[in-house]
Amino acid sequence: MGLFRKRRSLRQGIGCLRLADYNTGHAECTSFCSRAELKIVFLAGLASGARIRAETAQRFSWAQFELARRFRLPSPEIVLTASSSEASEWRHSIWQQMLSAAIPAKYGHKFINPEALKTESWPDGRAKYVPNGLRMVETLLLREYSEADVVTTCIENLDKFVGPETKLVAIHAHNPLGISYATDVYSKLAGENLMPVNAAEFLKIVTHPVIKKYRPKIVVGGPGAWQLERANRLDEFKIDYLIDGEIEKVFSDLFRRIMAGDPSLERVIKLPKSAQPTVEEIPVVRHRSTFGVVEITRGCGRGCQFCGPATKVGRSFPLDHILQSAEVNAREGATEVMLASEDMFLYEQLPNFETNVPALEKLFESVAAVPGIETIQTSHITIAPVVKDPTIIERLTPHVVPYSHLRHPDSTDPNNCIADPIIGLETGSPRLFEIFMKGKAYPYKAHQWRDVVLKGMETLNRHNWFPFCTFIIGLPGETEQDTKESLNLLYDLRDAKGMFVPTWFVPLENTRMEKKASAKLIEMTDLQWEFFFTCWKYNREFYAADRSSYQWTFGVPLYYRLLGKRLFGEGIKYPLWRFAGWPDRFMRKRLYLDFTGYKRSKKIMRAPVDQIVPGFKSVREHGLNMIDATQLQYLAAGADAAPATGS
Repeated sequence: MGLFRKRRSLRQGIGCLRLADYNTGHAECTSFCSRAELKIVFLAGLASGARIRAETAQRFSWAQFELARRFRLPSPEIVLTASSSEASEWRHSIWQQMLSAAIPAKYGHKFINPEALKTESWPDGRAKYVPNGLRMVETLLLREYSEADVVTTCIENLDKFVGPETKLVAIHAHNPLGISYATDVYSKLAGENLMPVNAAEFLKIVTHPVIKKYRPKIVVGGPGAWQLERANRLDEFKIDYLIDGEIEKVFSDLFRRIMAGDPSLERVIKLPKSAQPTVEEIPVVRHRSTFGVVEITRGCGRGCQFCGPATKVGRSFPLDHILQSAEVNAREGATEVMLASEDMFLYEQLPNFETNVPALEKLFESVAAVPGIETIQTSHITIAPVVKDPTIIERLTPHVVPYSHLRHPDSTDPNNCIADPIIGLETGSPRLFEIFMKGKAYPYKAHQWRDVVLKGMETLNRHNWFPFCTFIIGLPGETEQDTKESLNLLYDLRDAKGMFVPTWFVPLENTRMEKKASAKLIEMTDLQWEFFFTCWKYNREFYAADRSSYQWTFGVPLYYRLLGKRLFGEGIKYPLWRFAGWPDRFMRKRLYLDFTGYKRSKKIMRAPVDQIVPGFKSVREHGLNMIDATQLQYLAAGADAAPATGS
């Protein structure tokens, strides 16, 4: 047999063995090899990390094994990887991933369980799960390459696959430098120049000895890839190409040019909205994703200026596509799927952002029926639809809450299950809301936002939805009065059940505010510090009420004296004291809010109003600049034209 055919038999046969397809691998090899050569093929597979039956491997001598090393499968042409902090699905906790991006690596061992940064691999070294974006790249590559030529692995196994034949290593970057909302500032609470865990984990990949040894091309993509360009770190990390945007529509041609080293291709590749794929152009992933992520929509269209997806029309994936993705995850060991969306209520949306409740009911019923799926996790929702039509939550609760893995003693569910969708509340200031995000409240107006939040939270809590709510501190032009309005809203939410996470404004790439300046920790006002630590007082009382208060009562003042005062001045003192649990009566003259005599109630919070009259009748009313799914036909003519002004 010619050398070329022999090498091909090795590549194809061992490729099957690596995937634990023993029978296919055996047939592939025997179709090309003699009995004697077959032994070498199987041993070469063993040397290459293939999963071969133990009884087969035991029949071969060490001398034969050494001989097989000469025929060792060449290293794959393309290796895909992601940092451990982004790939891990420890305890199915997204919160754990957020901690990895916020806590300084120097202190990571004190706050993050080491198990949280461990990932799982198949016996051959391939990753069992990685972020969904990386799985999508893998799927697109497998249209043109074999499984033997494309390997997705974790950092622990990079040296098993990256070798002399490896032409490219692609790295997923969700938050590679830890400078997106919240994370950069949280790490700085412990010191100015401390690197968060996420950044340290990313650094381990780009400085890995095997990458330095073989010098493959380095390509970085993902929702946080822009951080590397903005921080001017491409040369430092020896990154050849950085890709920013949705890639499915242009992938084939773009990747071919990257592999060929096309000199006309820019180093930083920014994909415009005209390259935005239709759902028909987005394939079902081939292998399992971290958290069992299954996309149900892309885009939003509400027009918030600080958010990229908000400027893209919402697109829903067909139910068959969603179920195939869930089945892929279940087949490879996932017992939970996360239905990923910028806003779950936009799935199969009706005109004017009307929620299609029957479609959502069918979606949850169908996913729950996939063999192997035990629990379902939700992602983002908006709160305005809950107020406009409370029956949305009433009807969805039986399909959502009992299938959650999360528990809380305040839940009235028989198993104390809760749903914790992510909701961006952002601000309590009607003025800032009107400027930057008025489409978020549709069909209500900015001056109604406070009532919308309170009524929506009451409805959610009544049905055991305890949401993860975010606020943005330091929006451009924020005044003391704006911060007081947010504090007033926060006070009204004092009995709400959920988590309130304050973040600092960061101008994200591909948003209408990308040229604005970031909020700076050193410029935080006393009121902003009060807002920040009052949020965390709520969270401590709701989620850590069973823990001893002494660690906070004595530990927090110690932090202030040793570090906090030196870093941020005396303005942080009394907000910290409140967070630590000191009585407000000792600080009421120093702080804006006063919780003297207040004790948290376990009853369902009550909103001050029962009915709110919508202020808008259509998304096409002047000044809204929203794009709903019924306007998709207009995108074909000018897909790159985003709304000109913010919402």
